[in-house]
Amino acid sequence: MTTSTPAKKTPARRKTAAKKKATAPFSKETYLKWHRDMLLMRRFEERCGHLYIQQKFGGFCHLYIGQEAVLAGMVKGTRPTDRVITAYRDHAHPLALGTDPKVVMAELYGRKTGSSKGKGGSMHMFDKERNLFGGHGIVGGQIGLGAGIAFADKYRKEDHVTICFFGDGAARQGMLHESFNMAMTWKLPVIYVVENNKYAMGTSVERTTNVTDLSKLGASYEMPAESVDGMSPEAVAKAMKKAADHCRTGAGPYLLDIQTYRYKGHSMSDPQKYREKSEVEEFSATGSNRSRLESDCGAEVDDGSGAQIH
Repeated sequence: MTTSTPAKKTPARRKTAAKKKATAPFSKETYLKWHRDMLLMRRFEERCGHLYIQQKFGGFCHLYIGQEAVLAGMVKGTRPTDRVITAYRDHAHPLALGTDPKVVMAELYGRKTGSSKGKGGSMHMFDKERNLFGGHGIVGGQIGLGAGIAFADKYRKEDHVTICFFGDGAARQGMLHESFNMAMTWKLPVIYVVENNKYAMGTSVERTTNVTDLSKLGASYEMPAESVDGMSPEAVAKAMKKAADHCRTGAGPYLLDIQTYRYKGHSMSDPQKYREKSEVEEFSATGSNRSRLESDCGAEVDDGSGAQIH
């Protein structure tokens, strides 16, 4: 009986493997962490959906399914001491920052062991230890609060950056323009992030504005901005790092229009009649559809490689 021995790597194979390793933008550990974190967010939200249907907890429920790469990349591109504030689609934010999933679920159930002692529920997740400032139910309200947090850090001369998330629907609020003006005037260290999932509550970006490239919102204030492929944690991490470095120099705020897509409705009660099932299936199957994202926003989208996708 003869046994075969595994073929040895040829110099050419070793050279190719070394080249791939050298050109990989992030370490193996980073990719594994992204996988674990995104899977945790996805499974947690799926479970929330099932429990909500069973009426295990009440109130509103907005799932983050489809947008997980945004937070996975954000954590890599920023520091643990940086501040995070967001809207009411906020279950995944504490998970990405390291909050115990049991604490987040306890908050949904209204228990005192929850992150807000059960008093906030689905839309008001906080974690002081991890610098998560909520979870806010008023559309666009957190945009002004984000500027205030950044102002406090600058006033105290502390080296922190505030990452202020809001949706494409909240980009229509007057609070955005007032905050952008003050943030640029005072050179506040804040990254404004549009989690642009295309439909706000149920109306597409194309039907609400003539300017579909939301990165242009900062132009009137000379705020640097760019569009980013939000279905790629690599792209988000690089864009976040670039924006955070800019803010830490004292140059002021930065705007990121992160192109993402929610696979579920705006909330659990959303029938989603404003879009075709085939569109959701297309995004779900590919995980990333830059050509579609670019045609929707009319902008070049950074894919994380350093080049622009046209």
